[in-house]
Order: sequence, then C-alpha cells, then structure tokens
Amino acid sequence: MAEFDPSSPRRDVVVQLNGVRKVFNPGTAIATEVLHGIDLTLRQGEFCAVMGPSGSGKSTLLNIVGLLDRPSSGGLAICGEETAQLDDRALTRLRGHNIGFVFQYHHLITAFTALENVMMPMLGAAGFPNAAMYERAQALMASVGLSEWQHKLAGNLSGGQQQRVAVARALAMRPALLLADEPTGNLDSKSATAVFDLLRRVNLEQGTAILFVTHNPALAARCDRKIEVIDGLLSG
Repeated sequence: MAEFDPSSPRRDVVVQLNGVRKVFNPGTAIATEVLHGIDLTLRQGEFCAVMGPSGSGKSTLLNIVGLLDRPSSGGLAICGEETAQLDDRALTRLRGHNIGFVFQYHHLITAFTALENVMMPMLGAAGFPNAAMYERAQALMASVGLSEWQHKLAGNLSGGQQQRVAVARALAMRPALLLADEPTGNLDSKSATAVFDLLRRVNLEQGTAILFVTHNPALAARCDRKIEVIDGLLSG
C-alpha cells in the first residue's frame, strides 16, 4: 500500500460535528449540560490530540463521536452519514465498520490468545470464523511486531504488548476513524512511546483519522493538531 499523502486536498471528512450539545437528566431539576455547542471537523489522515482537565467533557465528546451515546441536539456525521435518524441497529453497523477504539485499559479477553482477541471484531461482524479473518489477524499481529506472541494467552503478555494487541484489534475492520482514549496512560514511558509510534505509523500509512485523548503534552505536541476541551467547549 502506498503511503497516505496528508497534503492531498481531496481528503474525505470522517467526523463532522455541528453545534453538538449534550445534556444529562434533561427536563429535571438536576439537568446538566456537559457539551455546549461543539463544532469539529476531522478529515482522513488527521491525527488530532484532545486534551483538557478531568470533568471537562472529553469522555462525553468521545462517546458521542464513537456512537456510544447520542447528542441532545446538533448534527453528527460519520464518514458522510448523518446519524440523527439512525436507529440503534444502524448505529451499531456504522460504528462496527468505521470506528476502532483503543482505551486506557486494553480490555482484552485474557483467557483467549492474542490472535483470537484481534479476530473478535471480524467475528462479531460475520458471525463465524473463516480463513480470511485468520490471515487478517496474523497480518495485524505482524504489523504491531507481535507475531511471535500471537498464540500466547493475552493475560500472559506485558502491559505494552497487550496494548499493541488492542491497537491491532481496533484496526481489524479497517476503520476510517480510530478513537484512542488515553491509550498510553497506564504504560511506562518506553511502552507509551512505542504505542504512540504505532498509532502514528497507522495514521501515516493508511490515512486513518485519529482522535487521541491524552494528558501527555510531549505526545500531544507530536500530533498534527491539538484541541482542548474546557468546560464543555473546544479551544484550538
């Protein structure tokens, strides 16, 4: 595959938020607006750091972009598809085929092998295993430098290795968008740098758009763009 050209003017919009607001407990005395009219555009190949203090609305924003929660108002489109009128089944389909997730904790199934964990999204989409899934998972394990460990139980891998497996799993469906919620937060500096470098390589080679939530200013500085969420508003 040729390396993605981030300078190309013909880049598709992967995420589009227009005036997105989120209110918890609406219509009650304890209604709380967490996001206050967010506008955000993320294009193919963009690597964007998301920063902000705890409680600022970062996780809420990521949950909405990841189609795990719905905005209270405003528009949200993923890969050109407006989401407001989609039912839960359609949202699940859109999420499963276009969005990969990497969290602070790897969330692997420790009783399964690393390779089996990487296959999980493909199994969920197809319902049964096949040779193409196996080959895809093997290729992903090789791409994260873990071919030698692919048949080891996930629980027997180091923290850094487990997070690299989690990245491979997130890429199984070839998503246009990767949401990384503090994926290096539980790692030592060497492992954190390795995971970030892996995400960056995926971004540059495949054009995968990445929203990278972090509290690490050194890693944020290596991203193409940085936005801050402060009191439910975007800055940057």
